[in-house]
Amino acid sequence: MDKTVGSAAEAVAAIPDGASLAVGGFGLCGIPSTLIEALHAQGASGLRVVSNNCGTDAHGLGVLLGAGRIARVTGSYVGENKEFARQYLTGELEVELVPQGTLAERLRAGGCGIPAFYTPAGVGTPLAEGGIPWRHDREGGVLVASPVKETRDFDRATYVLEHALTCDFALVRAAKGDRHGNLVFEKSARNFNPLAAMAGAVTLAEVEELVEPGELDPDEIHLPGVFVQHVLALTPEQAAEKHIERRTVSAPDETPYATPVSAPDTTPDATPVSAPRERVGA
Repeated sequence: MDKTVGSAAEAVAAIPDGASLAVGGFGLCGIPSTLIEALHAQGASGLRVVSNNCGTDAHGLGVLLGAGRIARVTGSYVGENKEFARQYLTGELEVELVPQGTLAERLRAGGCGIPAFYTPAGVGTPLAEGGIPWRHDREGGVLVASPVKETRDFDRATYVLEHALTCDFALVRAAKGDRHGNLVFEKSARNFNPLAAMAGAVTLAEVEELVEPGELDPDEIHLPGVFVQHVLALTPEQAAEKHIERRTVSAPDETPYATPVSAPDTTPDATPVSAPRERVGA
């Protein structure tokens, strides 16, 4: 079955307001940027997103966030997006923070049909005991807090119950794919893309290189096509467009092995984000 679509707009056309999305990528590495931009142009709002992070202010899911299209985020890292922190702290955005490994396993469990699992991560912390702010009111008070989670002892150790994650749609990016939806991921892009793809009821994959069925060695395939419904072949320009989350450079008098220093932040109102980050993570 040929699963290719003619354009990114065609791929995201069926995503409605209020849809839940599992989105692949690790920082800005391996993000489905073309599909995200098409979804931004399509106009869907009230989206509930599950992703490791929410992009930066100008790239990735940050594009949808800045446009006010995202209502809820389930993720594990939010430190590179000032707009994310602002929306969360002013009650515009609901946020469920999840340990990174737990997030990965919740997505994988959803894709495998496993409804829940026990893990030691978070035992004895507010993650298990409840009370983490999910949504604030405009004055900074807690409007919605995380619930108490079930715990159980196995072999004299305590574990917390975590529920699987499934979504209406998944948006992922692969280095290579065929017309049947079999996908190959490159290095760090493999961290969350396969898991997000598994968790989506309808998975849209943008691929940097499209090959014909049979060209991929079965041992090379990271995600079988059974998990993928639509494949978008990127243009060379789209495939080459990749952004760096935090660019670092060496000072002129430093050796190549010296500690790099961050390039200046030239964005407007370049204020430190460490303070709100601490509040978000509290």
